[in-house]
Amino acid sequence: MNQKVLILGVAAVQMDAIIELKEMGYETYACAMAKDGPGADVVDHFKEINILDIESLINYIKENKISLVYSVGSDLAMPIACHISERLNMPHFVSEETAKICNNKNLMRSTLGNDFKGNVKFQVVSSVEEEINLSFPFILKPADSQGQRGVKLIYSYEEYRDNFEDSKRYSRSGLVILEQYISGPELSVNGYVVNGQIVFLIPSDRETWPEYTGLIHKHIVPTENLTTESSKELINIIEVACKKLGINNGPVYAQMKLEQGKPYIIEITPRLDGCHMWNVLKYYTGINLLKLTFNHLLNNDISELIEKINSNNKDSYVLEFICQEPNTPADYLAYQNVVNNSLYRFNYYKSGENIRPVNGKYEKIGYFIYKK
Repeated sequence: MNQKVLILGVAAVQMDAIIELKEMGYETYACAMAKDGPGADVVDHFKEINILDIESLINYIKENKISLVYSVGSDLAMPIACHISERLNMPHFVSEETAKICNNKNLMRSTLGNDFKGNVKFQVVSSVEEEINLSFPFILKPADSQGQRGVKLIYSYEEYRDNFEDSKRYSRSGLVILEQYISGPELSVNGYVVNGQIVFLIPSDRETWPEYTGLIHKHIVPTENLTTESSKELINIIEVACKKLGINNGPVYAQMKLEQGKPYIIEITPRLDGCHMWNVLKYYTGINLLKLTFNHLLNNDISELIEKINSNNKDSYVLEFICQEPNTPADYLAYQNVVNNSLYRFNYYKSGENIRPVNGKYEKIGYFIYKK
């Protein structure tokens, strides 16, 4: 019998998963609050269900005899997928508790602990009137949002007061977190865990737009910012963090920063990233993390990893995002020449389509991959 897989969400990163599953021979289903992402155009079956409506999702899964529920690039979807999987005894990598901890920045920081060497100093607050214990500058962010919504680098108390409510409105819990600002280069770390062991770990340089704190412009593989010593420390930090958080199988993604060569965790989560990194890593390593994830979940098959783990590519690759302000018509003209010479390209919108606000500042409208 043909196995059926439900993907929560229809954004471009979920579209990646749907296409991969179809190529692997699975029947694909997707649910989202609205039919407003490219995943809805490629999936076999789409149903308008708010992914927060767990009982409706469970009924849909039972009605359609679905074998697996999963999502890519969404912290919001992971606790829901894990909760349903635990209730219905479906395949899953981590517990709902682990997924919830990683989706909530103050829980994640607290679980790692103040004595954890990869942790930054932090403070959780619910009101702008609470006393600040950190020195300026610090990062202000919602405790439980995703996609860099409501994230701001704060230099003064006036700036803090001006931005507090904006950050809080993106927080489902009403809590915001203040984090020590790490001033060095940013890293993305994509890993894969099998039975408690990290068997794949690739750090890449993460370049952001200078005028928009935290908003991604480019991923560069492999990293040029890590020394041998800081690489060892980074690996150790990820290993210990996975054990503390209960990430024993499947993908792990961490956003990190370096200060004086020391790596610090900004975010860590038991899922594939939201930036199509599987695609650029496929060029660099030969390993398809999407295919590996689904084969591991559905068939307990990790041959994708074993067959290609020793590939030794000396080339560097760049995944670059095309970004534009929201509520403007999508315009790709300035990128036409570089995109035509790239290894891979994908546009989220057709030219002229209105760009939906997601982070509300500078939205991804497409990406391309090229050799550096």
